[in-house]
Amino acid sequence: MSEPGSAQGERGATRAGGLAPAPGRLSEERVQFSDVATVRRRLDEVDYLVDEGTATAMFFALTLGRPLLLEGEPGVGKTAAAKALAAALRTRLIRLQCYEGLTVSEALYEWNYQRQLLAIRLAESRHEALRDADLFTAEFLQERPILQAIRHTGPQPPVLLIDEIDRADDEFEALLFEFLGEAATRPPVVVLTSNRSRELHDALRRRCLYHWIDFPAPARAAEILRRSVPSANEPLISSTTQFIGRVRELELDKPPGMAEAIDWLSALSLLGAGELVRDDVLRTLSTIAKTPDDRDVITAALDDLGYAGSTRP
Repeated sequence: MSEPGSAQGERGATRAGGLAPAPGRLSEERVQFSDVATVRRRLDEVDYLVDEGTATAMFFALTLGRPLLLEGEPGVGKTAAAKALAAALRTRLIRLQCYEGLTVSEALYEWNYQRQLLAIRLAESRHEALRDADLFTAEFLQERPILQAIRHTGPQPPVLLIDEIDRADDEFEALLFEFLGEAATRPPVVVLTSNRSRELHDALRRRCLYHWIDFPAPARAAEILRRSVPSANEPLISSTTQFIGRVRELELDKPPGMAEAIDWLSALSLLGAGELVRDDVLRTLSTIAKTPDDRDVITAALDDLGYAGSTRP
């Protein structure tokens, strides 16, 4: 298992301070990574701290031209990894957010029916003959993410993010399997993410390289927080990192990810906290506890976590 390097977890913002990595000007030349070390360096340049395992998986996916399936708990930085990869490659990110009931037309293309209707009425007003073929041309085509990625032009293929594929239906998964098997002449860089809310088909998994992203180790988590909230001091960063790690061991509905950790540290910093004390934990608990049950569980565990009656000086 490996650890993520997102400075904003699943929210996708990987730049310190909570902003997504600015793509800047897209590259006019093909960007290539010669080795794993280059992958890590280029991702670090867009403020995505990545470990050896994740960098290696990305390098293999780019070099071998294979889709990369990233799985892990919500909040570990899977979506942010794809966004950071696009920023590091200086190419376009095309995102398809999956959900139950996602249709083929929403993923591939749709016809602009309103524009077709206007064309019909205009032709009628001019007493012009209009064939069916005239209405089904590129002029009336609305490209959706997969077709956009296939038809993308430019020196650098785009990164196509198929986000939360486990939320889509089996029918869409079958479509995606066909796409991955018969992609364009120059296929996009495909990254799929899954929270494992359901099992994906073996056939789809076999098409992809696979990598599991875990929550970051304390040292890496602290560095992410340090970059994301530069106003926080070292004692607060250290205690926040330790607290989040221990809270994840509790029986929570939604364990806090890096996005929540950054929000929490930002809130503590806004309060002027120089160290972590019980009163400030309770005042800011809404940033890391996302359900009433989780709030109660964390509050009840504060004594065991070492915050029994502590107050700010």
